[in-house]
Amino acid sequence: MVTLRYFGHAVFEIVGGGATLLVDPFLTGNIHTRVAPDDFGKVDYIFITHGHGDHIGDAVPIAKRTGATVVANAEISHYLGKQGVQCHSMHIGGSYAFPFGRVKLTIAHHGSDITEGDDLIPGGNPCGFLFDFDGVKIYHAGDTGLTMDMQLLAKEKVTVALLPIGGNYVMDMEDAARAVEFIQPKIVVPMHYDTFPTIAADPEKFATLVGGKVSVRIMKPGETLELA
Repeated sequence: MVTLRYFGHAVFEIVGGGATLLVDPFLTGNIHTRVAPDDFGKVDYIFITHGHGDHIGDAVPIAKRTGATVVANAEISHYLGKQGVQCHSMHIGGSYAFPFGRVKLTIAHHGSDITEGDDLIPGGNPCGFLFDFDGVKIYHAGDTGLTMDMQLLAKEKVTVALLPIGGNYVMDMEDAARAVEFIQPKIVVPMHYDTFPTIAADPEKFATLVGGKVSVRIMKPGETLELA
């Protein structure tokens, strides 16, 4: 059994293969959740899609407290490693068999620079993650625009696709619906919307745009989805 728990924005907890994973743990300042970094008792891995503050989020304090390994691109891994965090670096197209299952980094069209004071530190290429828990596959798209590369995911037989719909910085609802056509997952969960005024979106409208071709699950913060 694999469980997927949503915390608003692009934050998800995945439990499967004997491990607990956090993706883009933006909790402090996340208006959608009251969960704090210290509320996570067990975290084995933290996955970071790119360097922006609303995605790196609370990765450092959570990793230091729990001993979790952070998985990110080489540039972000280098940056976090200097802060005393244990990291496993990867790059686009690379895959690795972790104890809980295999993970592949996918293309995302976005930025990734890390803000530190008034400076921007190069954060390498943004990415998405394809998690494979013995056939249960979860695709976290990260922050991205629509890309033709998403068509390659159709052959992966994705169980759940987590797609941004907020527009402005990422895909809007119309493009996200096209992404669903490309990926052909069993279930799609909209994310990365309504956190800021510039990414306001109506998930019900997104579901209408998908048009019943795929099951749309609009998850509330704190809600859990169980996957066989």
